[in-house]
Amino acid sequence: MSEQRRIRIGMDTGGTFTDVVAFDERTGELVTTKSPSTPDDPAEGFMAAIDKVLTVLGFAEDDHEARGGAISAVSHGTTVATNQLLEGKVGDLGFITNEGYEAVLEIARQSVPDGYGNSYFWVKPDRIVPRDLVRSVRGRLDYTGAEIRPFDEEQAREVARWFKAKGINALGVCFLHAYANPAHEERMRDIIAEEHPDAVVSISSEVLREYREYERSMTTLVDAAVKPRLSRYINNIKSRLDAFVGSGQDTGVPLYVMKSNGGVLSADEVVHQPITTVLSGPAAGALGAALIAKTAGFDKVLTCDGGGTSTDVSVVVDGEPSLTTEGTVGVYPCKIPMIDVVTVGAGGGSVAWLSPEGNLKVGPRSMGADPGPLCYGKGGTEVTITDAHVVLGRIPPHLLGGEIPLDVEAARRGIDALAGKLGLSLERCATGALEISAWNQANALRQITVQRGLDVRDFTLTTFGGSGSLLLCRLMDILGLSTVLVPPNPGNVSAFGLLTVDVKNDYVRTNVCLHDALTPEALATVYGELTEQARAALVKEGFAEEEHTFVRAADIRYFGQAFEVRVPVPDGPITRELIDEVARRFHAEHRALYGYDFDGDDSQQVEWVNLRVAGIGEIRRPELVAHDIPADVPAPEPASHRPVCFDAGQGYVDTPIYWRPDLCPGQVLHGPAIVEEFGATVPLHPGFTARVDAYLNIIVTRKEQE
Repeated sequence: MSEQRRIRIGMDTGGTFTDVVAFDERTGELVTTKSPSTPDDPAEGFMAAIDKVLTVLGFAEDDHEARGGAISAVSHGTTVATNQLLEGKVGDLGFITNEGYEAVLEIARQSVPDGYGNSYFWVKPDRIVPRDLVRSVRGRLDYTGAEIRPFDEEQAREVARWFKAKGINALGVCFLHAYANPAHEERMRDIIAEEHPDAVVSISSEVLREYREYERSMTTLVDAAVKPRLSRYINNIKSRLDAFVGSGQDTGVPLYVMKSNGGVLSADEVVHQPITTVLSGPAAGALGAALIAKTAGFDKVLTCDGGGTSTDVSVVVDGEPSLTTEGTVGVYPCKIPMIDVVTVGAGGGSVAWLSPEGNLKVGPRSMGADPGPLCYGKGGTEVTITDAHVVLGRIPPHLLGGEIPLDVEAARRGIDALAGKLGLSLERCATGALEISAWNQANALRQITVQRGLDVRDFTLTTFGGSGSLLLCRLMDILGLSTVLVPPNPGNVSAFGLLTVDVKNDYVRTNVCLHDALTPEALATVYGELTEQARAALVKEGFAEEEHTFVRAADIRYFGQAFEVRVPVPDGPITRELIDEVARRFHAEHRALYGYDFDGDDSQQVEWVNLRVAGIGEIRRPELVAHDIPADVPAPEPASHRPVCFDAGQGYVDTPIYWRPDLCPGQVLHGPAIVEEFGATVPLHPGFTARVDAYLNIIVTRKEQE
């Protein structure tokens, strides 16, 4: 029977744990588990997690053929590219551009972070490529793609040989107006392959076919920087996965990697588009939470994904997370489609420390998984948020249902020492650290709502991740939220999200044209070419023609504006009527975003800038099953009690501890209480109520809302 099973696995590798969810396509069964991450060799933790989840599914440990043969596909969320950029470890990069434009990276943009208040003190960060590793080649195209000066092939060969002699093996190529005509860039790549075959090359016309040369150059260089490391990692896990499967499969197991745009791509293809993975893990979490919240009946949602190092937050409306092409990773702009996620250094491993002025601070520095918090007993030397939680009794003295014991006394000694420097009691120091962490998370949520004209109180907060739900009651107080949703197995929502996403590729072409001058024929030609690119990619991924979906959009602005508004372009033949309908949608979207528009004002012309097509190949999603709520709901029974401190002024109170798998739909808990499960904990403060809904979500409200 086990040989007939088809198991699809979602795997999210975090800094502390590797989260895994397995979906049995035959029975619809979903199982979840966690395994410690292995930062020195992430592939080792990847394979250990697969082995563990198959054991949970009931496969015999020694039945290698059945275990390997049952796996139908693996979808993976990785932080390899993200961590490389956040750590600034881009390696030795070379940059090739047009003669006369060698300083494009140095000039960059004139904007100053945080406005002009810092303009006297802000120092521009180091360029991703230092000036001495920038080389140029003669040749020029105009904005239509017409050649003004021919490409100098001999100079191009000299440049390629120069980089080879310098030992620079990662190169980015960005020529002016290559978005309109990639011929010069493609020839440069061919010459590099001939003269410097060991080099990894990224060209802007393949990475980002849009205008604005600085952003296009930076995005191309980021792609080149992460390509070697990501390729090694993907090839490593793919070879290990194939070896694990062995004779159980005629061909290798399909391995998909999560992209920042909310889709997945096969491992064979993603190594050619590494920049698309820079927000791989956070994107999967936002999508998983979006599906769970929408199924539960919430259409305006904030997601809060708390891990060991950071917390990621995003906005979801009608089940769809917001997308942006104006994202950054660390100090590097990455102008690719990505789910709009804001990250703050407030995770379970975030360090509590004293500023030079003697003030208590939390993060963004983290102890990570190794050595980790003091309570891990692995050599950690600084107090973390996890230490504060365990000392206050808000989390149990172990992780993963008892698999990983915690050293509470080590955490207590560390916090006591920090409290002595502040002149505080241990409880006030620990609760103070948690208060600062809660405000850090609240400020991130305000950044994606209040600072963008949205009322944060209109949203339901969905908390997940190993540490995402630990401070939810304080977040409700700080932000004035009425409802928080905590999904089942919250520590595995990102891995679950990997099972809900389709294969997706985005294609873009800059095509600047005034609305009145845009012809249906010209628009249809560009959209036809982009759609054909998307179709060819889906066929390569193994999707039949009838499984293809294409979504069109356009970036439009008023003539003279510096930035554009993304507008959907309806399906169907390109006609004058359709073009005018898109313009009407642009006016409406502009008003929704900025509070005004120029609809009907003939003095303000509409200008089309970028044309976009997304090619989507749909996969089968796991179904979330609703359970019946009995008319006579039994009262929940606590599994145990322990002293917990919710307020330093009131000290420890004897608190009931509930084991979440024992709770059933319709049951209601009143704070103070603690809800524990395998991968996460929910502290319910006094004055709050938790209700279990039909989908086994915990819905937290204030008691006065009952």
